[in-house]
Amino acid sequence: MEAKAFLEAMAVAEKLKSCPRHSWTAAGRQESVADHSWRLCFMCLLAEDAFPDADMNRVLRMCVLHDMGEAFTGDIPAFEKGADHREREAALRSAWVASLPEPQRSGFRELYEEMDALETQEAKIYKAMDRLEAIIQHNEAPLESWLPLEYALQFTYGKKDLEFSPYFQALRREIDEISREKIRSGGGEIPPEGRA
Repeated sequence: MEAKAFLEAMAVAEKLKSCPRHSWTAAGRQESVADHSWRLCFMCLLAEDAFPDADMNRVLRMCVLHDMGEAFTGDIPAFEKGADHREREAALRSAWVASLPEPQRSGFRELYEEMDALETQEAKIYKAMDRLEAIIQHNEAPLESWLPLEYALQFTYGKKDLEFSPYFQALRREIDEISREKIRSGGGEIPPEGRA
């Protein structure tokens, strides 16, 4: 990639550093999209041995690229994001990908198509980790940062995306127990969705 195109792509990626997400860190700072994406990549490294037949380098590439559309739209929390938001983000992301030189243009387009289809093992792994990272972060955030609707959402978010993997289902059970303990210790009531 030539220097000008390289630096233009870097400028788009930089926007994710200051693009806030709905989530908060354990230290009480609002999380950025870049924070989330970085930790999703770290999860990929930790889960590598659980999926010996998967191309984890491909999963890692998906993790890096998955939220690039938010450089143009900002983050919209999952519980507010509708079809119109997803379509707009996909269109802006596609326009950005189309502006890239080869081989990035075709390589990124192929990855996004695979991620959107969610048919390959690699795409399913990326999507499951994306969901899990969000609820792990939510557990690490101060309970005061949770909205009332998030008590139930903490136990339902992304569950169907984990169905393909006993490994991720076991991880989810552990996360759910941490969620229950967090709510209990904060004096809250476990919602019906979270009762074991």
